[in-house]
Amino acid sequence: MANLILHEDPVSGNCYKIRLTAAHVGIPLERRSYDIQKGETRTAAFLDGVNPNGRIPVLQIGDDFLPESGAACLYLADGSALIPHDRFDRADMLHWMFWEQYNHEPNVATLRFWRAFIGEDRLTDFQRTLIPGKQAAGEAALALMDAHLAQTPFLAAGRFTVADIALYAYTHVAEDGGFVLNRYPAVTAWLARVAEQPGHVPM
Repeated sequence: MANLILHEDPVSGNCYKIRLTAAHVGIPLERRSYDIQKGETRTAAFLDGVNPNGRIPVLQIGDDFLPESGAACLYLADGSALIPHDRFDRADMLHWMFWEQYNHEPNVATLRFWRAFIGEDRLTDFQRTLIPGKQAAGEAALALMDAHLAQTPFLAAGRFTVADIALYAYTHVAEDGGFVLNRYPAVTAWLARVAEQPGHVPM
């Protein structure tokens, strides 16, 4: 396999997903850090040489660059036990990964970033108007996960997959964004199961 470089901000849950996937499959990553709050992913060097979209994470594979955390996780996990062989189970795993980016991450992760890294007193008036809606949507996402995980130990295929890695990253730090995880006992039990998996590394 070509030399792999992860272009990341270490505090980002999306970047952590890639590090965690790599740890579970035993693939070493070189890491290059950027501070998004200082605009380090908006420089000409980054835009021209890493990702013209100005976002991280980006997994560099030799001379190729692969943006988006889900795509990078799937690349790393390809052929491993983290991706189910069964057609439905594999699609269900992807369903949870897509849902995470559309329903979970925009609310749970955004409030974490606003509250823990920017500070509510530094938000714009428009951002403040969005907080109640994002709080409600984040709680709805956690409640949906809780109902599902009350019936199964992991999100898809009845076992640990990339879907669990994708949802673990921001769920386990959701309290940084103002969510109360002990309201969701099945989620907290699942978080513990994920953290107990061989190869797990902390954020």
